Amino acid sequence: MLDLLTGKWLGEALKCAGRLAATTLTLHALALAPAAAEPQEFTSKKASLLVETLATGLDHPWSVEVLPDGAYIVTERPGALRIIRDGKVSAPIRGIPPVFARGQGGLLDLALSPDFATNRTLLLTYSASGPGGGGTAVARARLSHDEKSLEDVTRIFAMNRFSRTGMHFGSRIAIAGDGSLFFGIGDRGERDRAQNPRDHAGSILHINADGSIPANNPFAGHSGGLPEIWSKGHRNPQGIDIDPKDGRLVTVEHGARGGDEVNYPLPGKNYGWPVITYGKDYSGAEIGEGTAKDGYEQPAYYWDPSIAPGAIAVYRGAMFPEWDGNLLVAALKYQMLVRLERDETGAIVGEERMFDGSFGRLRDVKVAPDGAVLILTDEDNGQLLRIYRSPSSQ
Repeated sequence: MLDLLTGKWLGEALKCAGRLAATTLTLHALALAPAAAEPQEFTSKKASLLVETLATGLDHPWSVEVLPDGAYIVTERPGALRIIRDGKVSAPIRGIPPVFARGQGGLLDLALSPDFATNRTLLLTYSASGPGGGGTAVARARLSHDEKSLEDVTRIFAMNRFSRTGMHFGSRIAIAGDGSLFFGIGDRGERDRAQNPRDHAGSILHINADGSIPANNPFAGHSGGLPEIWSKGHRNPQGIDIDPKDGRLVTVEHGARGGDEVNYPLPGKNYGWPVITYGKDYSGAEIGEGTAKDGYEQPAYYWDPSIAPGAIAVYRGAMFPEWDGNLLVAALKYQMLVRLERDETGAIVGEERMFDGSFGRLRDVKVAPDGAVLILTDEDNGQLLRIYRSPSSQ
């Protein structure tokens, strides 16, 4: 009788365990399901905006691009590359270069080749490990047709001096009309490197898509500096774009305590850090020799206090014609999207701050092909958001 009762008890226990496991699996599946929240409406100075959530559950996403079929491809700083299609987030794509995911380092920017639709080529910036610690690198790869792996991964650039600091890696890519690449590297937390023309740190760099050196670089064929360097004196440029209307390069970079800057980097010019800056040390101490000095360029715009910019995009889209030529800057510290108005010369003449604190730290901003604006939130549970025009402001 005892054996019978024991067997009956075990059977009931197994049934309960099965029901519990099924319930757990169901709850897990629900947690991974895409959010179906209604878009949130906001009023800006020039248009009413709707913000919809395209995906959640991303691990500190850093960069987003739109694939030819309208899906999204996103980097996550710890080292994953994923595709978001119809609200579903893919498993990590295999074949990512090993990343030095320490401090501010990891898998950073992503850019699609202008011919991606035919060659499936993309570019990545990331922090790599090597002799001396870690440093910023650039790789070229091809996305497999099944979208599950990267193929023919080739490192086309690595900075010339690695270090053990975990900060100021930069780094975003802008592709010029001739297919060459502009990207930034920060001072790596070692200020004086930004003034050394034989050091990649603290620079905007310019290379061809195969890693070779463009002939129009300011130090190409000269001994005054490394041939990849376009401009110097940058603290930590984490935003870079090229205006599709006139080809003008624009960057945004972190200052110290104050002194975040927008610049239009020109070849061979020096943008001052740490000799001149509008910021102060985090201790409150002065940095450098003031805010201006002969031989150093002034920023096109600066913020004090800092907003901690994450990325910059030049708006040239059909959805918001009143924003034409404006600069959009994602901000981490004040958790907002900043819209900078420019006049016909490119001078910045006005600022609007949007979504202040509504979505958390904003890391990336991109203009989608339809003119909508995409932003990524830099959180453990990061989101991909889409900003589009409300029907009420058509």
